[in-house]
Amino acid sequence: MNHDPHSAGGTLTRRAVNMLKAVRDGRAQLSLSCEPDLYVDGIPCCDQTTARTLGRLGLIAASRPGRSGELVPAVVTAEGRAALATTDFRAAG
Repeated sequence: MNHDPHSAGGTLTRRAVNMLKAVRDGRAQLSLSCEPDLYVDGIPCCDQTTARTLGRLGLIAASRPGRSGELVPAVVTAEGRAALATTDFRAAG
């Protein structure tokens, strides 16, 4: 199974875009750890691999530092906002 949030054309998948939108809309939290988990509306995200990749790509981040395992609000980074605002942005898949 391919967990890359990019389609073959380099655009973000719909799932990755929807995750970014949930974070942008203030509906998401990250658990603080070396491999953070994403929670949307208080429920663990079904695709943690894509969520972690969004973090590794610098599109989402924790809003503040905290203790290991603590849930903190997630934020869309400047890079993530740019990806969502790009005029030629297309969701794939």
